[in-house]
Amino acid sequence: MTNTPDPKPTGQKPRRLGWLRWVLLPSLALNLLVVGLVVGHVIGDKPDRRVPRVDRMGGPMTFALSHEDRREIGKALRQEYRESRPSRDAIRQQYQDVIAALRAEPFDKAALEAVFEAQLAGANQRVAIGQKVLMDRIETMSPEERAGFASRLEEGLKRPDRPFGKPEKTRP
Repeated sequence: MTNTPDPKPTGQKPRRLGWLRWVLLPSLALNLLVVGLVVGHVIGDKPDRRVPRVDRMGGPMTFALSHEDRREIGKALRQEYRESRPSRDAIRQQYQDVIAALRAEPFDKAALEAVFEAQLAGANQRVAIGQKVLMDRIETMSPEERAGFASRLEEGLKRPDRPFGKPEKTRP
């Protein structure tokens, strides 16, 4: 009988899926980095430095509304915005105009101001829509609902150091 050589030298571990380690380690490192950034942002940033949530951008009056009122106003706002918003092409064109004005030699201040004025007009139109929708909702409130709204608004204004809708923290 002849001895056939062992295809694997003794003392070596089989190299199964060694490439998988090189894929998983960077993935794990990236995931840990993302988690660290999110946790650091939440813990480290002061509330006034965080980006406000969409439902908190309306200020004290928004917080003083009931949940149902906020929901109904949100529906009405979305409907109004759909009907009056500029097209994506128009918005894109505004930014192209900004880019052209920034690159112009000599600098064309008037062209840039014209785009800024158009953007401001659009923002003012959205504010006007928001005020109209809020007024329409307030008109439909009963006297008790309006009084509750006024009380919540007054309470919120008394406590500017904490966000609306959050209970005051009690310290032991």
